[in-house]
Amino acid sequence: MKYISTSEAAEKWGLSRRRVAILCKENRIEGVQRAGQTWIIPETAEKPADARIKSGKYLKSKAEVTDHGCSN
Repeated sequence: MKYISTSEAAEKWGLSRRRVAILCKENRIEGVQRAGQTWIIPETAEKPADARIKSGKYLKSKAEVTDHGCSN
């Protein structure tokens, strides 16, 4: 099996190297392994899904996000 580095995965998936390292640490990439202080990722690994949206729908509307209850 061939492996790629976090830098190569970052370029392939359009993420930062740091974000890929965090995904590795959280075991969100299938087959990831530690080689000393370096993460190695299977060449065939898929980019993990974005975990910020659980239901597929945003919970807050834009009005709720921008309205902080401050009056001018």
